[in-house]
Amino acid sequence: MTAIRTIQVMVKLFPSILALRQDRRRWVKSKGNEEDLEVYRKNARKVLNTFLTLGPVFIKLGQWLSARADILPQPYLEELAKLQDEVPAAPFEQVKPIIERDIGNIEEKFESLDTNSISGASLGQVYRASMSGRQVVVKVKRPGIEIVVQQDLEVLKRILPLALRFVDPNLRFSAKAMLAQFIETIYEEMDYTYELENLKKIRHDMRRHDNVVIPKVYDELSSKNVLTMEYLPGIKVTNVEALEEKGIDRQRLVIDVHKVFFTMLLRHSVFHADPHPGNISVTDDGRLILYDYGMVGRLDDQTRLRLIRLYLALVEKDPPRTVNAMDELGMLTPDFNRSVIEKGIDLTVQAMHGRKPDEMEVKSLMELANRTMSKFPFILPKNLALYMRMGSIIEGIYKQHKVDFKFVRVLREILEEEHLIKDAYVEEIRNSFQRFAKSLDATLTIAPELKRFIDDNRSLQIKAASKPNTLLPGSILSAALFVGSAVLFTSNESLGIAGMVAALGVMCVFAALGRR
Repeated sequence: MTAIRTIQVMVKLFPSILALRQDRRRWVKSKGNEEDLEVYRKNARKVLNTFLTLGPVFIKLGQWLSARADILPQPYLEELAKLQDEVPAAPFEQVKPIIERDIGNIEEKFESLDTNSISGASLGQVYRASMSGRQVVVKVKRPGIEIVVQQDLEVLKRILPLALRFVDPNLRFSAKAMLAQFIETIYEEMDYTYELENLKKIRHDMRRHDNVVIPKVYDELSSKNVLTMEYLPGIKVTNVEALEEKGIDRQRLVIDVHKVFFTMLLRHSVFHADPHPGNISVTDDGRLILYDYGMVGRLDDQTRLRLIRLYLALVEKDPPRTVNAMDELGMLTPDFNRSVIEKGIDLTVQAMHGRKPDEMEVKSLMELANRTMSKFPFILPKNLALYMRMGSIIEGIYKQHKVDFKFVRVLREILEEEHLIKDAYVEEIRNSFQRFAKSLDATLTIAPELKRFIDDNRSLQIKAASKPNTLLPGSILSAALFVGSAVLFTSNESLGIAGMVAALGVMCVFAALGRR
């Protein structure tokens, strides 16, 4: 059965892989000229439709890829971001045994339960119910989904080595890492105990924020296959007409969406990584309601500070600091070429901005990441890929509302309100000292060699006593200039390198004078 499924997937998928290979090369070479965009979008829509026909695992894969700027050109990301996980629900007769096996008899646990699903997805489906006068929703894993997922993951593992032969060499490392991350994530999504803990953690973290509502969860009515939550109805975040009728300030709404999600990202250890419009509603008084906590990202304090430093470096148009932060975040392959990447980032930033950094918007940030990652061997650790997915989907919400909005201004508000800027600069200084210490250590390592060189040349100085003794002072001056340049290198690499070259020049000049 797996062999037949593998052939089916290959037949449907390989035309898309070949089209992507050609599109990616053309995208990198042409830098995405406007006249080519429709061609890219047309091919991307074919990929989207292929994923839809291949079923749950490939729908999830398409959603995952919609944030992989290190793999796909920007038009592909935009099209795949539209991939909605909506699948007709399985009959309730197949779902009922799952509920009762895990949490007990339905009639005993709930006053009522509507057997018509209010939402169906590839991995689960949702029902309304009531208990003790409270309205709740019951999320149930789709019957037999584990077998389907297991089979298609085996298919992906089989076809990936063959598919990688048809893509750019730079993508092979990213693609293998991406598949491993994707498999880990989809298994987590199928275990509702993870989602329960995610929901409780985010609810606790965001308890002081009045602009967001997180549903309660009922532990005693939840399990690996069933999740029971508070029912919170609202207006879909992209339903412009309904929001206008309620008098909701949509500019304020877009700002709140960014504040809520980026506060989770930059302040707390867990962030919601799937904020597509189906997972966000708005109350009548303009507060946000968040649903579906199956896909989350987790950042430790060190990673979060590095991410903040990356943001600050991009805003301040500082390529060396940007590369330092990206390297420390694990976004660069071990053999990356620093000078080439810095030049690429610098050229891209300058091309995008003929204005002050305050005007940098979400789109500019995402295009920067996409264009740069299309040219160099970048990688994305799992949770940074989830972060980029989050940012990309939120940008789509902003585009839908078409309001006046500047991302960097909101970002700075978040950093100031959460008192994060000082922490970021303290981290920057700490890392500068670490780089300084490494450079100083390297300089001290060559000191014995420098002393040996001076000692070896003393015989030349003695023999040339009748001549001006220029070699010794030249060596001392050259050594001093080299050490000073090594120290300067940690804060300004260009001047540091120039100083080291100058030290060599000084040594050569004095050596030449000594021969006269």
